[in-house]
Amino acid sequence: MKKFLLIFTVILPLSILAEGDDWSHYGKDSGGGHYSKATEITPENVKYLKNIWTHRSGDYKGGANSAGRKGDDYQTSFQVTPLLVDETLFYCTSFNRVFALNPETGEEIWMFDPKLKKEGRAILACRGLSSWKDLKKSPDEKCFHHIIGVTIDAELFSIDAKDGQLCEDFGNNGRVNLREGLGEHPDLYYWSTSPPAIINEKIVVGGSVIDNLSIDIPGGVVRAYDIRTGELEWYWDPIPPNEATILDENGNPLYRRGTANVWSIISADSDLNMVYLPTGNASPDYYGGHREGLEEYSSSVVALNADTGKLEWSFQTVHHDIWDYDVPSQPTFYEFEKDGKTIKALAQTTKTGLVFLLNRETGEPIFPVEEREVPQGAIEGDYVSKTQPFPTKPAPLNPTYFDPDKAFGFTFWDRGHCKRTAKKLRNEGLFTPPSLEGSIHYPSGVGGNNWGGPAIDPERNIMIVNTNNMASLIVMVPREDCGKPLKELSINKTQERFTNIESNEGAPYCNLRSMGFFSPLGVPCTEPPWGTLTAVDLNTGDHLWNVPLGTSKDLAPFPFWWIKGAPNMGGPTVTASGVIFIGATSDHYLRAFNTETGEELAKFRLPTGGHATPMTYKNKNGRQFVIIAAGGHWAIGTPASDHLMAFALPNE
Repeated sequence: MKKFLLIFTVILPLSILAEGDDWSHYGKDSGGGHYSKATEITPENVKYLKNIWTHRSGDYKGGANSAGRKGDDYQTSFQVTPLLVDETLFYCTSFNRVFALNPETGEEIWMFDPKLKKEGRAILACRGLSSWKDLKKSPDEKCFHHIIGVTIDAELFSIDAKDGQLCEDFGNNGRVNLREGLGEHPDLYYWSTSPPAIINEKIVVGGSVIDNLSIDIPGGVVRAYDIRTGELEWYWDPIPPNEATILDENGNPLYRRGTANVWSIISADSDLNMVYLPTGNASPDYYGGHREGLEEYSSSVVALNADTGKLEWSFQTVHHDIWDYDVPSQPTFYEFEKDGKTIKALAQTTKTGLVFLLNRETGEPIFPVEEREVPQGAIEGDYVSKTQPFPTKPAPLNPTYFDPDKAFGFTFWDRGHCKRTAKKLRNEGLFTPPSLEGSIHYPSGVGGNNWGGPAIDPERNIMIVNTNNMASLIVMVPREDCGKPLKELSINKTQERFTNIESNEGAPYCNLRSMGFFSPLGVPCTEPPWGTLTAVDLNTGDHLWNVPLGTSKDLAPFPFWWIKGAPNMGGPTVTASGVIFIGATSDHYLRAFNTETGEELAKFRLPTGGHATPMTYKNKNGRQFVIIAAGGHWAIGTPASDHLMAFALPNE
């Protein structure tokens, strides 16, 4: 009987195997989308959801400044979207431990601990895991079902979904060292947080690099490993086409340092046999005078052949990116009809708030993209691209110019402070270059849009995306002045408490970075709403609706809780019944919205910010659950925690 079942399983098309309600990829499907066919929860009954269970791992730590990089001065951000496969829920913690849970009760089945070295890592996070079944084995064999993950220690691991034990035939006793070929570097300089893509029995994985410490950082190579053995199958070194990767005396690759990395979610299309990479910008973020040959594929969407790693096409969203406007989110698949043909497309959200809709076979824009002139005048030693690409549709998801006359504050006093400060700085709209006097970057380096990415309802062909409408301040400091105290370098005393000094070793400038432009009372100087949720019709490129997301509760003291639209980090999920689920906001809620109208249907209190993308599934009895990780985020100022929470309708 087992042999018959195995043969039957092997000959079934993979598409049929995936038709259940499993959430087997980070984005539900290998091309993202965060879309579930579950319909038990509707716009009419969603308000009755209750917290059914909560799992806590104990893996969190807060209180460190985001620049803290010494000793045990680290903090966590619980960003995971779990997987649901064969009635088991799998998730990773901020310490890279993996838990298998009963999806109905939250009861632990097993736990895997990679023994992470936590000290000196600044921020610890894990966004998700990957799942793969070895159809050459029977279900009762060891490592029939693999759970695959990455760690802050830059390791790739494969464990058995039945018991959490390492698959010893994979790599070195279940692990692969992702630092190989990257050259000497401190552990702090390279790590992994995003789940790998799985295609053609290969694991495709990128990595993260530290921002603004040095120009001499590990390269942004993307590699594919045999999913059974962990052997390197191919690599893509993001260097110009006329250059070749250097090999050592044993023929092993030595990847070029300082190239654009792939820190976010990779998509895979098995029908087209391609993987799609969202690339970062070459380091450091705000100076690029040294980057010759390093940014051919910077801040781009890159499509590779899944068998060979050879380039199929690339599309650059920002030329010579000196704003930290890297591509932060998963290239998300959708399809639509045009001239009687079905077009395979992808939606790419960006930190600028511009959305690029591309043909995923060719990389050609669905709607025209125009090269428009942008502000000029770089600091000495650098340059600015004369033009930047702007899609004609959709319209930007957020404003692109900070108007000092519309500066915000709770009082006449702090509003005046914002206005006066803004008028001292370079402020020419989107793509204002970094400067010695200080520049307003709007949107800020956290977006616009960030790694939460969009959700797409394929039946309605509607894209849902959350956006930040906040500015950041950047001051470039000549190297000879970089040792001066912050109070001598910063724009004013108010901004000192929001500002980090970043060394940029090897560059002629360090920089001050304030991730928010704040009033003396600690509120954004930008006009509310500070966060929005937007629906885009993917057939026409038009905005359908745009509503504030969240409130100033938990951000501002009482009685200033009335402001609509909060800073946010995370992403949405959509269901076939027309319900959007999203946490993300600085106020501590999970919210539900109507997909077609944008109406807020319900909200549910969380113990801290839910800065992860929720997921949803049906259990074997048809009961629908919604899961969100509530663990805070340093960039939003919400307290760290470790709550994985399940919501469902009460049993009758």
